[in-house]
Amino acid sequence: MTEITPGFDFAVSIDCVLFGFDGTELKILLIERNEEPFKDWWALPGNLVDHDESVDQSAQRILKELTGLSDIYMEQYYAFGDVNRHPQGRVISVAYYAMLRLGGDKPLKPLSSYAKKAQWVNVASLPKLAFDHQNILNKGLEKIKRRIKHLPLAFELLPEKFTLTQVQSVYELILGKKLDKRNFRKKILSFKVLKELEEKQRGVSFRAATLYKFDKRKYNKLFGKEISF
Repeated sequence: MTEITPGFDFAVSIDCVLFGFDGTELKILLIERNEEPFKDWWALPGNLVDHDESVDQSAQRILKELTGLSDIYMEQYYAFGDVNRHPQGRVISVAYYAMLRLGGDKPLKPLSSYAKKAQWVNVASLPKLAFDHQNILNKGLEKIKRRIKHLPLAFELLPEKFTLTQVQSVYELILGKKLDKRNFRKKILSFKVLKELEEKQRGVSFRAATLYKFDKRKYNKLFGKEISF
């Protein structure tokens, strides 16, 4: 049995993986670092856990300091502990993820000089990331790829009112493959958790599509926690 010594020579950090959908692209929230190591590199919002806070409290603090976002529900999904993952010493990172609807109501403004800026970046065209953040991001993508098949995660990324094309687009972007339009619509409508509205898209140059809303109450009543989308 390993004995616990009074002093520790490692640190714990938090990395936040926030996914967003702007109507056409799946995006990830990144910061441009303003400190060494990896100064001027793009990275996931992350920093060390303070001695007087829990990891959940730390995740909220770090996200607010580095991006300006607050009161975002994030779920812990993995821990990264490779010995040499940080050039300055042993750092174990706890990763959190969240899925957000993108809009003008959530401005990005870092409150700490640790980050030059925060920006939503298309997952399909990412720059090289600092540390092992590409691996952390990949694990996050794997997580939502598994969960979107059984939980209504797609609707967390969509606006309150959406088209069936937008729903299919979210599934295709996360799953990384094209889906047959007819079969997808038949299946998604068969669950009877989408409410068809007497409204259509506005301000589009093509034929306006019918709008829908996700009926969360009906979903919970019919399926509980899981469904095979």
